Amino acid sequence: MSAKLAEIAAQAGVSVATVSRVLNGKPGVSAAKRQAVLTALDVCGYERPARLRLNRAGLIGLIVPELSNPIFPTFAQFIESGLIGHGYASVLCTQEPGGISEDDYTELLLERGVAGIVFVSGRHADSLADPERYRRLVRRRLPIVLVNGVQAGVAAPFISTDDEMATELAVRHLASLGHRRIGLALGQSRYVPSIGKRAGYDRAMAQIAGGPPPEAWVQHTLFTVEGGHAAAARLLDAGCTAVCCGSDTMAIGAIRAARDRGLDVPGDVSVVGFDDSAFMAYIDPPLTTVRQPVREMSQAAVTSLMEGIAGGGPQPGELVFRPELVVRSSTGPVLGTPAG
Repeated sequence: MSAKLAEIAAQAGVSVATVSRVLNGKPGVSAAKRQAVLTALDVCGYERPARLRLNRAGLIGLIVPELSNPIFPTFAQFIESGLIGHGYASVLCTQEPGGISEDDYTELLLERGVAGIVFVSGRHADSLADPERYRRLVRRRLPIVLVNGVQAGVAAPFISTDDEMATELAVRHLASLGHRRIGLALGQSRYVPSIGKRAGYDRAMAQIAGGPPPEAWVQHTLFTVEGGHAAAARLLDAGCTAVCCGSDTMAIGAIRAARDRGLDVPGDVSVVGFDDSAFMAYIDPPLTTVRQPVREMSQAAVTSLMEGIAGGGPQPGELVFRPELVVRSSTGPVLGTPAG
């Protein structure tokens, strides 16, 4: 047994005493070290003690729109990491066009007896969707948390980024570089994040220009590279010298649209993304974007869910996180305006 404990401790990078405390269910071990010991057990090929095994009650449903947009795997990674620290594992459900719907995934998760569900950018982000699907879960006393979107009349915790502030930050940054013809490329107008981003854009543009921007300077499209390309092309036709995008993937499409016309980014056109998803610092040019605090939002989602599972019930309502402007090389002074 002592050799077994020493092997696990070496694999986990902790002391033998810490391994013993974890295996015997004793307190005084951090979540990170506890998880390191459990992972070492698996890697070394030892069976976990019965008290440490996950069963159906230790499963959490995690529903995300898709994985092609790198921001969603990032949310999934941080949420799953947080759940593991509490002794839970996630059942990841991803949606693709024509695939399994959110409602069908929810039914499958209920059949598996999950202890709760986290929805990331789901139907709750659609202002025209029926919120009854979530009310039914609340009435069943199933703990749920909804990330990036809000539905009135649903007594559950919502975790969101301040979308209005996000576009205000982007527009004010571009205005500081001399841009006045600033376009906005968004997802469909029915979605809550698009509504918030449009409101922030309108407010910032009105303060800069003294009135509302032309409707041609706002283009709704899909949250894809192709959608960003199409929207940016229309904005360039409308004479915009800068493009704010509703996601980083759309911003990549906007950069391509500019280059297809022989334009330089940022020499001729400036582009701002949203999310600060993986590798945006390494594309050409490195993307100026508005960062979602994904780690902090994920931690809040897990904490709220654990409160619901514990029985006290999380406080219903929306918890809004501040975004952060990250300036890189895809934005620059408007033509004819000196830098600085």
